[in-house]
Amino acid sequence: MNRHFQFPFEKNKSFSYSPESIEKLSEYEKYELSFHPERPKYLDYLSIFESVSPCFESDDFGACLIQTHRGELDGIPVMLLGQQSGPSSNYEDIRNLMMNPDQLQKWNHGMPVPSSYERAVKAIHVAEEEKRIILIFIDTPGADPTEQSESNGIAWRIGDTIHALADVKVPTISIIINRACSGGAIALTGTDLTLALENSTYLVISPEACSSILFHTRSRANEAAEISQITSREGLAHGIVDELIPEPNGPAHINPEESKKSVQSILKKYVNQFSKFSGKSVIANRIERWNKIGYWDRIDSEELYEFHHPKSRIPNPKLNGYIPRHKKCYTKNGNHQYDPVLFSSLTQSNFVCDVCGHRYVRPSAWDYINWMVDTDSFFEHEETKFIVDKDILAFPGYIEKLEIARMKTGLATAMITGNGTILGKNVVLCTTDFGFLGGSFCMSTGEKVWRAAQIAIDKKIPMIFQACGGGARMHEGCSSMVSIPKAQLAMSRVEQAGLPVVTLITDPTLGGVAIGIASRGQRIFEYNAGHIGFSGKRVIEQYTGEKTSQGFQTVDWLHEKGHADEIVHPKNLKEKIFSLI
Repeated sequence: MNRHFQFPFEKNKSFSYSPESIEKLSEYEKYELSFHPERPKYLDYLSIFESVSPCFESDDFGACLIQTHRGELDGIPVMLLGQQSGPSSNYEDIRNLMMNPDQLQKWNHGMPVPSSYERAVKAIHVAEEEKRIILIFIDTPGADPTEQSESNGIAWRIGDTIHALADVKVPTISIIINRACSGGAIALTGTDLTLALENSTYLVISPEACSSILFHTRSRANEAAEISQITSREGLAHGIVDELIPEPNGPAHINPEESKKSVQSILKKYVNQFSKFSGKSVIANRIERWNKIGYWDRIDSEELYEFHHPKSRIPNPKLNGYIPRHKKCYTKNGNHQYDPVLFSSLTQSNFVCDVCGHRYVRPSAWDYINWMVDTDSFFEHEETKFIVDKDILAFPGYIEKLEIARMKTGLATAMITGNGTILGKNVVLCTTDFGFLGGSFCMSTGEKVWRAAQIAIDKKIPMIFQACGGGARMHEGCSSMVSIPKAQLAMSRVEQAGLPVVTLITDPTLGGVAIGIASRGQRIFEYNAGHIGFSGKRVIEQYTGEKTSQGFQTVDWLHEKGHADEIVHPKNLKEKIFSLI
């Protein structure tokens, strides 16, 4: 009798792998099913292709986590990229792996590192040169959340991968075979078509992490999974998955050969269809597809102007030019500082305490507008100002949070777009307000960037971004994350039109914001900014069990690592941006 790994629901004597039994599983159990250790992995699917040969073999750490192969399907040349979450789907191999610390470290729990994405980008470029359709197999719990990966620029490498897929002039297809989670997955799903095995999952954040944020405990992961709507069927309903691939006669780990045949059949259909497209038609089809991605609402002018007005977050100094000191301000020697802070010195340091590093102010979107464009030159786009966020998941408390954020910031959404001038030169400007749900990237942001980019193209003027935010918005599920490649494609269109794109990266810029708009264009970094990268400091320290290094994810730290060459104080923004456009 064959031995298998079993999740708790599989041990229930009344359970069988019939469609009816699977449908009755909880959302979290369906999540578990999607990453069953014995589900076929990328390398298992190589057997459905002909003339397979490795591309960019490497022994570097992380090389095994995204692998690349040349191949053919029905005689049509393809480039195969695959996230390989482990060495094998065989029970004994997996068991042996779990008892081998060195091998476990090599496979890194299926989480790609910066070099993994560098390899993917190289393969994408080769595919374009050799006119191969790109087929990408997705299977990951997320990208590597360690300081080492941050040091090696994982946010920018993921961004480079999304960029490469946006620009490549051959058709691209992604296939979610198991679990597709967070930025580690979205790096490779910004494609012309997204397919998903019927028992796979597609999610912006793990149910456990979502539960921790929502309920302050990981024990309500099933409830969080239900709210987030993470199954491939729900992805299809939300328009972020184009077609489901059946898993006949039971799920893929029960009948792998039938599942592989099913994948082969669907891929043959689309590879033959896509082989007729090339060059301009590929890009035109890509633009048409991504133009339809996302959901949002609109409000009328009467409702908008109940809260819509410019708001600054820069304080008015009191006490003869002083403001109260941060209550937890301590020197390196542990001495508690009580004296008030001279406001003029704070503005020189960009509102960061030179004693303890506390940030006193995170400026509003309107503050950055005032610093970046000429006085009274900014006018919000009529095309975007009435767009507001849509609660597609009926996420608990989301509508209330949006209403509070609007009144707090004077903005309809986290991003505001408009036209202005910088030292007399016309530009399109997109700014983000951290005060609006942490500036999180969402469907309305993706749509606003898309429309603003079209305005830049039509008017033939540069496009300027101020990037800020804590990541993709979990309240909109994976649809928020899928809006990231949409924004990147919009920025690509501006660059392809021969127009400059400049991005100012401010405090904080993490996760989906970092791999999206912050990874594109000519990047400049805000003086004394911090919290810039992919995974946040708290997440990394919780995952590794170790403290991050001094100055971690500050612009000085990023400069030291070779990721932040241009650092600019807000008072010098106009001159610096003008020199780049």
